[in-house]
Amino acid sequence: MARPRDERQQDLLRPSLEQIIDPGHPLVRLALRMDWGFLEARFGAVYRAGAGQPPLPTRLMAGLAILKHMHALSDEALCARWLENPYFQFFCGEHSFRHDLPFDRSSLTRWRQRMGEERLVALLEESLSVAHGTGALATRDLERVAVDTTVQPKAVAHPTDARLTHRALVKLVALARRNGVQLRQSYLRVAKRAAILVGRYAHAHQFKRARRQLKFLRTRLGRLIRDIARKIEGDEALAARFRPLLLLAQRVLTQEQRQRGRKVYALHAPEVECIGKGKAKAPYEFGCKVSVATPATRPRGGQFVLHARALHGNPFDGHTLKAAIADVEAISGVAVKRIHVDRGYRGHDYADRFKVWITGQVRRVTAAIRKEMRRRAAIEPVIGHLKAGHRMDRNYLKGFEGDRANAVLAAAGYNFRLLLRWLALLLRALIQLILPSSPPPARALPAAQNA
Repeated sequence: MARPRDERQQDLLRPSLEQIIDPGHPLVRLALRMDWGFLEARFGAVYRAGAGQPPLPTRLMAGLAILKHMHALSDEALCARWLENPYFQFFCGEHSFRHDLPFDRSSLTRWRQRMGEERLVALLEESLSVAHGTGALATRDLERVAVDTTVQPKAVAHPTDARLTHRALVKLVALARRNGVQLRQSYLRVAKRAAILVGRYAHAHQFKRARRQLKFLRTRLGRLIRDIARKIEGDEALAARFRPLLLLAQRVLTQEQRQRGRKVYALHAPEVECIGKGKAKAPYEFGCKVSVATPATRPRGGQFVLHARALHGNPFDGHTLKAAIADVEAISGVAVKRIHVDRGYRGHDYADRFKVWITGQVRRVTAAIRKEMRRRAAIEPVIGHLKAGHRMDRNYLKGFEGDRANAVLAAAGYNFRLLLRWLALLLRALIQLILPSSPPPARALPAAQNA
């Protein structure tokens, strides 16, 4: 049986963090307003008492996840900032300033994978709860929502046939060398040259030559796949190691430019999809679709995110509305009365169509509803902030679960960033109320000099 942590033990030779930090700092005030017991109940449900190392404190790991996406930090940068920032440590539940990390950096990855999207949503729920408790978000703001979709790009290079074919060949050769498989020929040198020439010929609009080099590259990849298949035949352990990469390489070899259905756009992220949103700057984006919901009103604390969910399979926007509204009502606990969407949601699957207002609609539109319909466009800058400032513009988390977790964490980080600003404004207003501004002292005029 593992020995539980004793949180009562403190170093008497070091001062408490409460003695060296400003109690009015927004991060301190946010930490005091959060219900850490709620997060402990949601996240602690995955742990079981028994033999082994005791788990890391929930407040520590949840606080690190919030700070990471609140300030758009990588895991390495987050650990460095945590060591030098006493406010970060106080927010994560430390009592005295520490000069070493109480965890390994890889623990952040394992914690995210263990929690999953279904439990990380608790961070989004807690952000809305704090916003409602501090007056930044009213119940009326939760009854009228705007819904839209965007693309969460994956951390992949722009896919081309030559690049994918060359990468598949290189990865197969490396895997064969690690497992001691003697290849008839590796084709590394000629494949690299062919991949370079494809790009050069395509840039020069010499497409016939480019197709010839691409065919040469694909022929070598096919030879390599058949050679490895012959060498590992009959060895089940070896075949199990090669099977995932061989399947991906075979898909890269056989897929065509204009084929319908799933394609491989990255070997390290086969879940990536090609999505076109009609943008002039980026006609095609590679990642997954994300549904986002915000209030259609003007909340006092800002445009909070009420719902964020990654959607795989590139579904039609209208077919995601029913699930999005159900998610909003489950997170906020308030029934939605009006829904504002753009024209991409025509033909939606929401049961009560009289609650849905589509941009450009003229029937049954009153002055109040017309005002809310104009406010629907306020969701666009929110999506821009999620991408530019909260790590949704380039997702580095792996797999389908990484896509879902990153969308939720980006929304939670955005909400907590708004709460920091809101708490700072409240503190400033409180100081001005307690200490009214007095007129500046009169400036002493210089004494008149005798002529």
